[in-house]
Amino acid sequence: MSNPIAELIAAKGWCVADGATGSNFFGRGLEAGYPPDLWCIERPEEVLWLHGAFLEAGADIILTNSFGANAPRLKLHKAEDRVAELNTVAAELAREATRQHHEDTGQRAVVAGSMGPTGELFEPMGLLNHENTVAIFSEQAQALAEGGAEVIWIETMSSLEEVAAAAEAARKTGLPVCATLTFDTARRSMMGVTPADYARFAAEIGLDMAGANCGVGPAELLDSTEGLVGAGLNLPVAAKGNCGIPQYVDGEIHFHGSPELMAQYALFARDAGATIIGGCCGTTPEHIAAMVNALNSIPKRTLDRAAMTAALGTPWAALAETEADPAGERRRGRRRRR
Repeated sequence: MSNPIAELIAAKGWCVADGATGSNFFGRGLEAGYPPDLWCIERPEEVLWLHGAFLEAGADIILTNSFGANAPRLKLHKAEDRVAELNTVAAELAREATRQHHEDTGQRAVVAGSMGPTGELFEPMGLLNHENTVAIFSEQAQALAEGGAEVIWIETMSSLEEVAAAAEAARKTGLPVCATLTFDTARRSMMGVTPADYARFAAEIGLDMAGANCGVGPAELLDSTEGLVGAGLNLPVAAKGNCGIPQYVDGEIHFHGSPELMAQYALFARDAGATIIGGCCGTTPEHIAAMVNALNSIPKRTLDRAAMTAALGTPWAALAETEADPAGERRRGRRRRR
């Protein structure tokens, strides 16, 4: 089975994934709480616009607008019977955008079929089990593949059980599979998974690519990336961080990260060992363009943690302030020395 993302990495040592979907659509009229996935049918021109803007910015990988297009999430909007329709069209739109980009520039980009979490919990806390979750994701993955996705991209996960089910479903398509966790709770996922835990698990279930996305801000995302790489994850590592730390201002979520900050984040992500580098919430085409320019202009360096902290801030700053070592002294720095 060929892996087009691995081919991109082999060509230059790294590649760039796109940025945010929902937060970019807010500026185009998407209302808070409304599923962006439905825009594939209702406003396809906006979906094509966003894909095209990221491609023009230099992205090598375009994720389909299908993050929440699984039955449990669509049920919240009485659209659970539209899984196949929405995912097929999402992949077709991304393929059309990459086709047009190739025609205009000669540059090839990869379409990755995005699958986000169901939003439900596993037994005994919830109703999900392995079998019914595999069925949920199989419906979505198959539709993405039929629409033309070249990779299945599982993202923003918190539990190993859900990753296992989604990955099993994705494997049925015969496409390469990437899966990323969100480490947003004191260096762990919401369900308590550490980067080291996930590095081992990703290898055990045979993922083709793995990494971290979303979370808090760039500093925390790269702390997680270091944890994955440091645990010996021998796969292409994806780092897709938020555009700065989200803040609630005047009833809306804003991200403080500038293009310059995200360019620094991209360079440090590559220095830390990530080979698939992109943005998540708040990341615009302008941010991706700055990241691409920085990566193209500056060679990979030895990771300078002091410089990274100076540029991006101290990860988990609140946690660092409250943690104490066994002697009762506060820990210094971003992590213990190796």
